[in-house]
Amino acid sequence: MNIRGSICALVTPFAADGALDLAAFGRLLDHQLAGGTQALVVAGSTGEAHMLEPEEFDRLLTFAIEHVAGRVPVIAGTGEAGTAKTVAMTRRARALGADAALVVVPYYVRPTQEGLYRHYLEVAEHGGLPLLLYNVPTRTGCDLLPQTVARLREHPGIIGIKEARGDHERISALAELVRPDFVYLSGDDGSAGEAMLAGAAGTISVVANLVPQAFRALCDAAIDGDQAVTERCHAALQPLVQALNCAPNPIAVKAGLPILGLGLALPRLPLVELNDGPDRARLHQALSSLASLATVAG
Repeated sequence: MNIRGSICALVTPFAADGALDLAAFGRLLDHQLAGGTQALVVAGSTGEAHMLEPEEFDRLLTFAIEHVAGRVPVIAGTGEAGTAKTVAMTRRARALGADAALVVVPYYVRPTQEGLYRHYLEVAEHGGLPLLLYNVPTRTGCDLLPQTVARLREHPGIIGIKEARGDHERISALAELVRPDFVYLSGDDGSAGEAMLAGAAGTISVVANLVPQAFRALCDAAIDGDQAVTERCHAALQPLVQALNCAPNPIAVKAGLPILGLGLALPRLPLVELNDGPDRARLHQALSSLASLATVAG
């Protein structure tokens, strides 16, 4: 299994009545495959996993696996606040055919580093899927430290980490943990180029929902070690990355879906749609400025 390169953390499109919009989701999947995306994350934080009912999780993941048909790995977001629930969700994803699980650090409960270590060992032992750790302290209230990651990578079922902290110190610390059986994936679009130049094997991206081709170009250049091309790709993407930071994810990225014919801009409560105004105008401008953008017919 080759989980590296340009990886999209997929949004979950909803219809006007709030139901899953699988037709729009199919268009989004096709947009990703045509743009060169190399793996897909279903029902992660960008996919509003915690707003999905269990049967919706099943339908969404099954649809993605069947639609993709083995062309790229499909990774399921299975992290919960409790260990037993995380194990159960990971087993569910395995039964549905996922290739791997992305397991976010338990949120809200703020476990110790020893608690995190034992949590991930339990999921690795009993969940039945290869695991990608996922550290995003701004959302979870808990930071999975590099020294704990170093302990966890010794388990053969733990194959890598998505690290959303994009500061130079954390990038350097995670890059030192890379080895053939353990990958470091950036989880921050703004610092993705730096992370991949430093040794990250790829990036799990939000912006790739809208511009997969442009993001694949950034990943290819950075992984190849071409700093000049990486900087040019980074500069081209930065206006869009910055535009998406105007509201909590995935509010802004969903506002880009209608522009591309990929679905409605609606998240589920307690998230609300991005208002018309300067933020939406800036998003439109950033999208239109990317020459590599391919509009998908609705």
